[in-house]
Amino acid sequence: MTLRFMIALCVALLVLPAIPALAADTNARVIVPVRDIARGEIITDSDLTTGTAEASQLRAGTVTTVAELSGMQARRYLRAGETVMATDVRKPIVVTKGETVTMTFDVPGISLTAVGRALSEGGVGETVTVVNPVSYRQVMATVTGPGTVRADSAVPMNATKPVRTAEMQN
Repeated sequence: MTLRFMIALCVALLVLPAIPALAADTNARVIVPVRDIARGEIITDSDLTTGTAEASQLRAGTVTTVAELSGMQARRYLRAGETVMATDVRKPIVVTKGETVTMTFDVPGISLTAVGRALSEGGVGETVTVVNPVSYRQVMATVTGPGTVRADSAVPMNATKPVRTAEMQN
């Protein structure tokens, strides 16, 4: 036997038994709650731990990092130790439907502020519909904080409808 053959034989004897073990390792790392989390609760880092699940059993959208869950609000009841889907959580709601909000509209050189009523709910960065209670015009706005939104465009959603003024009502 040559030296090359002996080395190849030793490598084969060391590596080949490990191959089935590598193939059998089909577990994936997932993030799971350490306790039951109620719908509407804000999730913190201390509520989460790392778990494993069989990779073949995981669905697309299963949460695999703490960053995807930390600071989010549960849309449904989350059980301890069970995998969480990205659709099971959302950004915390800071503007609720029916709430009076301060709406701002900024363009270079001009900044307008008005009061409106939210027709939908949303978290920071999400889009909500806001109605001006005087003109009844609806605009799409981005939530910037609790009770505040930024108008996304100068054109109202119902711009084709005529505006009712006091002169028109006489």
